[in-house]
Amino acid sequence: MNGSAELQLAVGTRRAIAIDVAEFELHPLEGGDLPEWQPGAHIDVVTGAGFVRQYSLCGDPGDRTSYRIAVLRQAEGRGGSAWLHERLHEGDWIFVSSPRNHFPLEPWPRYVFLAGGIGITPLLTMIRAVARDGADWTLHYGGRTRASMAYVDDLQAVDASRVHLLPFDESGLIDLDGALDDAGRQACVYCCGPEPLIRAAEAACARRGLRLRTERFSPKEIDSSPADSPFTVRIASTGAELMVPAGRSIVDVLIEAGVDVLTSCEEGTCGTCETPVLDGRPDHRDSVLTEEAKSAGDRILPCVSRSFTPRLVLDR
Repeated sequence: MNGSAELQLAVGTRRAIAIDVAEFELHPLEGGDLPEWQPGAHIDVVTGAGFVRQYSLCGDPGDRTSYRIAVLRQAEGRGGSAWLHERLHEGDWIFVSSPRNHFPLEPWPRYVFLAGGIGITPLLTMIRAVARDGADWTLHYGGRTRASMAYVDDLQAVDASRVHLLPFDESGLIDLDGALDDAGRQACVYCCGPEPLIRAAEAACARRGLRLRTERFSPKEIDSSPADSPFTVRIASTGAELMVPAGRSIVDVLIEAGVDVLTSCEEGTCGTCETPVLDGRPDHRDSVLTEEAKSAGDRILPCVSRSFTPRLVLDR
């Protein structure tokens, strides 16, 4: 990561909330209010293993004294979640970023929430918010087993009649056709979970003309069959023009030239490096921006995206 962690927080409480899932309550070392956030927001967490990971905030947005995150231990991961599970205990402290939100909750008369595994974390705060506002909603929540599914009791406490728990060993995969056929055309679908679930939700919503909002754990597949071409990036604040060759990212070129740019995941999933575009047509390859934002062409995730035009002008 390139300088995006500015908050030093202590672990107030830690508890197991499902198999291989631990919840951490984090609060400022010196007291005071934390930055505000809204449902769907996440923070970057710097681990002692040298990795930066993004975790959705799943507490109460009205509570400015603490943040809550839930961490799934990834057996096949690179070590960040394992470090948090094994080394971070009550009283320890870590560095995190201020909240960012690329998965905002939009006003809508009806919501269908689709969750797979730890993907329930951003949806939990959304469900509490829409239930409080009196909106119509349903949740279809899948996981490997019932014991591996976090926040089941919390969700049922909101409204058990709207929560459909679908452990794979009991129910198989989520019945997306059934979930969406009952939604009606006035529903907005929010989906978070593993890539197969998101791809299936994208296809199912496209067939029905439903509005879909997603958050991914890993980059979506991009058609990279056309060969990358070099292009120029112009820095609006200085007028400097930098060549981005094929095989190198915009972020790499910017940092090498001394341009200040925050990065974290470097795979187009966290949104940390989002940059305004003043001129040119971005070749979007990220997993963050909505289709509407990509069509507008006024921003880019320079860690993975490129340019369709010979030159991009960036507002930096």
